[in-house]
Amino acid sequence: MQLQSFMAGRWQSGGGNGTALRDATTGEVIASASSEGLDFAGMLDYARTVGGPNLRRLTFHERAACLKALAKHLTEKKDALYRLSYATGATKADSWIDIDGGIGTLFVYASKGMKELPDSRVYVDGPVEMLAKSGGFLGQHIYVSREGAAVHINAFNFPVWGMLEKLAPSLLAGVPAIIKPATATAYLTELAFRQIIDSGLLPEGAVQLICGGVGDLFEHLTCQDLIAFTGSASTARKLRMHPRVVEQAVRFTAETDSLNSCILGPDALAGTPEFDLFVREVVREMTVKAGQKCTAIRKAIVPADQGAAVLEALRAALAKVVVGNPREESVRMGPVASLEQRREVLGQLARLEREAEVVSGQGGKLALAGADGERGAFIAPTLLHCRDPRGARAVHEVEAFGPVSTVLPYQSLDEAIDIARRGAGSLVGSVFSAEESIAARLVLGLAPFHGRILVVNRHCAKESTGHGSPLPHLVHGGPGRAGGGEEMGGIRGVLHYMQRTAVQGTPDVLTAVTGRWVKGSRELDPRVHPFRKPFGALRIGDTFRSGEREVTLEDIERFAALSGDHFYAHMDEAAARRNPIFGGRVAHGYFLISAAAGLFVDPPLGPVLANYGIDGLRFTQPVKPGDRIKVRLTCKEKSLRIGQGYGEVRWDTQITNQNGETVAQYDVLTMVSESAEPDAAAS
Repeated sequence: MQLQSFMAGRWQSGGGNGTALRDATTGEVIASASSEGLDFAGMLDYARTVGGPNLRRLTFHERAACLKALAKHLTEKKDALYRLSYATGATKADSWIDIDGGIGTLFVYASKGMKELPDSRVYVDGPVEMLAKSGGFLGQHIYVSREGAAVHINAFNFPVWGMLEKLAPSLLAGVPAIIKPATATAYLTELAFRQIIDSGLLPEGAVQLICGGVGDLFEHLTCQDLIAFTGSASTARKLRMHPRVVEQAVRFTAETDSLNSCILGPDALAGTPEFDLFVREVVREMTVKAGQKCTAIRKAIVPADQGAAVLEALRAALAKVVVGNPREESVRMGPVASLEQRREVLGQLARLEREAEVVSGQGGKLALAGADGERGAFIAPTLLHCRDPRGARAVHEVEAFGPVSTVLPYQSLDEAIDIARRGAGSLVGSVFSAEESIAARLVLGLAPFHGRILVVNRHCAKESTGHGSPLPHLVHGGPGRAGGGEEMGGIRGVLHYMQRTAVQGTPDVLTAVTGRWVKGSRELDPRVHPFRKPFGALRIGDTFRSGEREVTLEDIERFAALSGDHFYAHMDEAAARRNPIFGGRVAHGYFLISAAAGLFVDPPLGPVLANYGIDGLRFTQPVKPGDRIKVRLTCKEKSLRIGQGYGEVRWDTQITNQNGETVAQYDVLTMVSESAEPDAAAS
């Protein structure tokens, strides 16, 4: 079959015969791909004029709901993806990382969008900046969606995860995506993409797909567009230097080649759990996806006096790995993605062999389970040993993107760090040590050159996600050779697709722009207590001002008896007078919070369902017996929980004394029903 591209809302076929795509195990042609003659300028225009506006009409929460629904839909359809994934050379376990890992990323971003982003289209970045003494002129950083398209260029090794890990933050940010999978395995991406389109869950124009080359797409990019690239460093450099990318300052992030290291600590001797965990991890990273992972371990750095034991253990473990047709139950490692990829890996391996000895793998006939070594793209798991890592070059420069790893000895921690850093920038490094001081020294030495560092010991091993597993919660990227970019990283990944802007103006202007009440803004005087209003009736700025309450010595002593807090500043006048801050007995801060609640809470059953926390609490002025306090409570921010029958409301709360001085400032967090009758929300 010929793969199709999805452009401007319809499936389209490119001209010509296209590129033949083959099953990595059997060599059979299973599809062809061509984008010849397609309208790439129109594709970008459609993303900007249709997809972007449709996404930007939705709030963060509504976009998150789309991601969650899409993740559920793909979960129901994933069996077809698993069946086709075998053609890429992936075992079922490999496909789990790609398919379920990608779907899991959608779920994570859906959850983070609901919990960490507002039910709004604007993300507020940091606190208000005071730009004038009066408080009447302020500054605020905000993020808004960029009004271009996100061009996602993905690698061949993860046809599903590679698409979804970029797509999730892009859509959550409100930016439509144009997806360009690597041609070699584009047939799996195309199937997953068809499932997305068939679901009808995304707004029109939110996603488009290119199967084949990008044509003149780059010629039509603008300053509002973005490029997220995964692939070789040489291709990334070429794309970064494209005249249009330079001229328009197109935002570009890349995740490229990486010589990742795994360091065995000097304390992790043969026989210790950390030694065994290290061996298991190196073997896993060599064989999962046949070593075709940008995060795979390429350098296993070990104490010189443990070198022989490590080599023996790795050889024994690798000898048990069954290589062959990934459809066979017994097979642990399949072929690399294509015969072309095998030729490339073998060429890179030949360069490594000039300064490192093959101790396991290549040489001799490879025994295969259920496969033909002439037709399939098979490579034996190959372990090398470099005796002189300081004098070597290739092991620090050549990435054999397959089941290949090199053992390198070190004499000291500084040398281990130096060997790892010679990769000139890596996506991930890992440390296996039971000694926290050793782990800390290695982490801090590696950190400037690595995007992520995993530390494993016997205590966390069962829960560890592994050296080679990028997680949507954490940044995936690295400096230097690794591309200098960052992907995912939770909400950081979303903000990459947005524009940060500094807004200056009055408090009322900032409130209008952000949808979040700013101190000094207009206070709305409701005719009823704000706590009597259901979620939809509450307005940003609705304010309640309480009457006064005098704080007495009896209050302080009763609170101490009730709470058990007999700190001297509250209970011992002589000692309190010696305190340079208080100069005498003062009320407990937590008594003030409790007393304030008594002043502003409207007690009967109503729309307020629960108080679930306090944020940003600061005590700014001591309160002494005889002082009088009162409270201002203002509706600061609202965030609806879609489909839950309630929303979260943040209240700006200020306690002042009889002189108008602020004694405490904080945000009260409540859950407020959409209905005036909470029973209706519960039902």
